[in-house]
Amino acid sequence: MDKPIDNFWKTRLADLKKVLDSNNFQAFVAENTDEAEKIVLEKIIPETAPGSVSWGGSLTFTATGLYDTLKKRSDLKVLDTFDKNLAPEESLERRRQSLLVDLFITGSNAVTETGQLVNLDMIGNRIGGITFGPKHVIILVGRNKIVPDLDAAMFRIKNYAAPVNTMRLDKKTPCARTSYCEECKSPDRICNTWTITEKSFPKGRVKVILINDDIGF
Repeated sequence: MDKPIDNFWKTRLADLKKVLDSNNFQAFVAENTDEAEKIVLEKIIPETAPGSVSWGGSLTFTATGLYDTLKKRSDLKVLDTFDKNLAPEESLERRRQSLLVDLFITGSNAVTETGQLVNLDMIGNRIGGITFGPKHVIILVGRNKIVPDLDAAMFRIKNYAAPVNTMRLDKKTPCARTSYCEECKSPDRICNTWTITEKSFPKGRVKVILINDDIGF
């Protein structure tokens, strides 16, 4: 067989799309970040016609180029929660207001092969938006986030995604030094609230775009 790795991921992502669809998510497969951006701009946004948009922390989201593109849209009310010029109080308030937008975009720390979205947050605005509030949610997921089951998802998050993110954010946590979860009590701890999203309710509210590339943590 030619290109066995390409065929492996094509099959794996197609299977996961079917599982996610059966769990009432609306799932898509994108070959790369450009295609993921195209799905959002040319399919999801026209179909949902949002009046407002915001996002939760996600390197996958910024990698698609959607952050820069959506900020320039004059037809959308944009709540930019990434704006580094905001005072801390204003930044937190904007995160609160982002839970009431028409379209919320973020990533997922892990996706199980049984179609569960697994996430762990510091503040909770990202998982809050996934769970309730925004009318529509888009989850952008690189293939590196796919894991066999819930145990593997939690291990991945605690012992890879979280330590890497603490390093990226210059947090003063033990895992930033050791690269392993130490179940710390640090004021900078980013592992505070878990969510496991087994199904989308209402059906199709949560849209998952699986990207055939290793993106994000």
